[in-house]
Amino acid sequence: MCGVAGFLIDSEFSSSINYEAAIKKMTDSIKHRGPDDFGFWNSLSDGIYLGHRRLSILDLSEAGHQPMESSNGRFVIAFNGEIYNHLQIRSEIEKINNNISWRGHSDTETILSSFETFGIEASIEKFIGMFAFSLWDRKNKILTLARDRLGEKPMYYGWQNTINGRVFLFGSELKAVKSFPNIDLKVDRGSLSLFLRHAYIPNPYSIYENIFSLESGQILQVSLSNKEPRTFNYWDASEIIKKGSIK
Repeated sequence: MCGVAGFLIDSEFSSSINYEAAIKKMTDSIKHRGPDDFGFWNSLSDGIYLGHRRLSILDLSEAGHQPMESSNGRFVIAFNGEIYNHLQIRSEIEKINNNISWRGHSDTETILSSFETFGIEASIEKFIGMFAFSLWDRKNKILTLARDRLGEKPMYYGWQNTINGRVFLFGSELKAVKSFPNIDLKVDRGSLSLFLRHAYIPNPYSIYENIFSLESGQILQVSLSNKEPRTFNYWDASEIIKKGSIK
């Protein structure tokens, strides 16, 4: 289990807060998810900050440190989970690029190389495993969030108003989102009603207003040029059932 946290700040956001302290506070709040290592990455000119707490599993060396950049420098990822077929995907990549030089043995590096080789959506469709991640595309200035097919790994997100301006927050747990400075999260009464009815809050809602849970099998993309998050399914259980029932 690892932890992901981060934020994308609006272009009109006041710079009076310490961004590095903010991302550290967010990741410290989910330290229990990844006690082995932590890391931060940012592009201040783009307003993006990624944070990660690491539980070392596949690659215990520094080669598995996150957030991790792709070999061509285009993508930066903070990843939570495990891709069970990552060695098979490595073999597919090596058939296309036989000059590739792997830095380590982590599935995170495989993921980034797959994005470079096959593209984001096509790669996610290849992944077999449990995962949730945040990915920054330095070329197109787009933030992508994604969650595994059955939603085993969590991801929360949403735009929030602070005294400094608007910020898009995301994280593996709500406590990471809550840790951003000068934020005043309000309980969503509709979600509270859902909790009293079902004894849990169903996706895509959370207990807070304008903070949502990314649904299973879903991809979200957002940018400062297109601030309304766009979500779409790359996998849908009902569609799989329909296909399987056709004789």
